[in-house]
Amino acid sequence: MTDYDDEDLGQEAAADSLTPREVVVELDRYIVGQHEAKRAVAIALRNRWRRQQLPEDLREEVAPKNIIMIGPTGVGKTEIARRLARLTDSPFIKVEASKYTEVGYVGRDVESMIRDLVELSVNMVKDQEQEAVQNRAQMMAEERLLDILMPRLPEGAQEGEEEMPVSDLAPAASRTREKLRQLLRDGKLDERYVDVDVTPRSQPMVEIFSNAGLEEMEFNLRDVLGSLMPQRTKKRKVQIPEALELLAQEEAQRLIDIDKAIDLAIERVEQNGIVFLDELDKVAGREAGAGPDVSREGVQRDLLPIVEGSSVSTKYGMVRTDHILFIAAGAFHATKPSDLIPELQGRFPIRVELKALTREDFVRILTEPQNALIKQYRELLRTEGLEVVFTTEAVHEVARIAYDVNDRSENIGARRLYTVMERLLEEISFNAPEMTGQKIKITATYVREKLADVVKDHDLSRYIL
Repeated sequence: MTDYDDEDLGQEAAADSLTPREVVVELDRYIVGQHEAKRAVAIALRNRWRRQQLPEDLREEVAPKNIIMIGPTGVGKTEIARRLARLTDSPFIKVEASKYTEVGYVGRDVESMIRDLVELSVNMVKDQEQEAVQNRAQMMAEERLLDILMPRLPEGAQEGEEEMPVSDLAPAASRTREKLRQLLRDGKLDERYVDVDVTPRSQPMVEIFSNAGLEEMEFNLRDVLGSLMPQRTKKRKVQIPEALELLAQEEAQRLIDIDKAIDLAIERVEQNGIVFLDELDKVAGREAGAGPDVSREGVQRDLLPIVEGSSVSTKYGMVRTDHILFIAAGAFHATKPSDLIPELQGRFPIRVELKALTREDFVRILTEPQNALIKQYRELLRTEGLEVVFTTEAVHEVARIAYDVNDRSENIGARRLYTVMERLLEEISFNAPEMTGQKIKITATYVREKLADVVKDHDLSRYIL
């Protein structure tokens, strides 16, 4: 069985112990600007580490400092939270507040966000633990595959008699098995097909369509029916490499201790979980009467106990939300944070405003981050053997056009760069397979020529860009 104690927790501790300055530096590698928001999340992350250093009685009393990010779409709100979670290897989920409904209405219960977070955390831990035992699982899978290729039957034994270990096989059979093992490792058997018995991953599916609050019936019924039905296997005819992979996955699942994995996953959610609650402004505001928004304030009241700290029932047991970090975001064009119910406002003590992106920010987004947009397109086209080079003037021209279109029509922030770049490189992307070996230079003149008609025609640009 796998030992979870120190190595995984040690890696988490190392990530969580990053100083706020180091966190901001890491976020700067992927996100341009928004220094105030980066500082806020860096401090919130460091406060988690500080809480872990406190005496146990005081540790439970320190609540996370939840954050509201206020700013237009496409300025980096979601990306900051997502990169923060990746940086610390924390369970992270992004949900939209607008998809939840008040208890009593048909729709998703707000507690389902915690269930989804736990499910995600369990899968993360399982994957990590399976990776840790991969070498051992590979060896066991190899033995099972050799048993399929050459069943372990001693001399004189009849089919159906009890099998014997390798050490009891006749020397000739043992040597043959080792030769077969070497052929397998050298890849000389890769073209052969074998029949393997695999356990289907799908479970009995029972969906419950009812009012929110009864969602837990779904996984309870799944578990009950799953335990009543015998474990069935399915025979598949596959090539040797795929057979080895399938058997290794099964062996890895058997090697890990599921109960310990679940306990660790729940602990990670309770201590390091991050919930990004998007579109909070869509449920802000008091009721103005009957209509489609009738449950907005009700959703806020349902969110309140989750954010304050409560116990949520999941298929893996009760999960406490007291120390989960909630990062909310919204444009707050038609509403403002003070339109939220006072109790919910009090659970989000940190407010940061993200600024709209400037033309200079667009230039930096195109070139500076590790996942810079121009780098992405350049590498994509390189797979076709096509070399694309952007001049500095071309980059500035793309940024100018994207900024101007945002200014004239709906401001969608950095997402406008994607639409502009797709339009700009549409012809090259289409013809790339026939242009292998060529080198194309994108200049400011080329950018203006390709986008001139769309940019000049205001109505057309609203549809295409």
